[in-house]
Amino acid sequence: MTKEEYQKTVIFPVGEYDSRWDSYFTGKTYIASVSDQQVKIGNVTFEPGCRNHWHIHTAKSGGGQLLICVGGRGYYQEWGKEAVEMKPGDVIHVPVGVKHWHGAAPDSWFSHLNVEIAAEDPGSEWFGPSDQEEYEKLK
Repeated sequence: MTKEEYQKTVIFPVGEYDSRWDSYFTGKTYIASVSDQQVKIGNVTFEPGCRNHWHIHTAKSGGGQLLICVGGRGYYQEWGKEAVEMKPGDVIHVPVGVKHWHGAAPDSWFSHLNVEIAAEDPGSEWFGPSDQEEYEKLK
């Protein structure tokens, strides 16, 4: 399925390819702003097989991330735990300090709303990519 075909299946815009994140992702990701007032929300779309690297959200206080699947099929995995499949309507709460990755299933486009939780001095610490062999076992 092409990006244009996938766009017809989701309510939020897929957005444009964002190369700024290439060093933190395996594959291409597309980002569209949904809201930049009160709460910052972006629709992040991953092409099939795309996922971000292991990372931790940091903050002095508050913070974290809320992921709401709005299209396709993907996965979320916390360090030391099994990957969790995400389908439209699924919500994942990511607390500050939890090492994790998320992205598309190997055979599906995947979109989630990324809700940034208000924080004092927010940031992210990035690590390497998830294990390719383990990822390919996900169905």
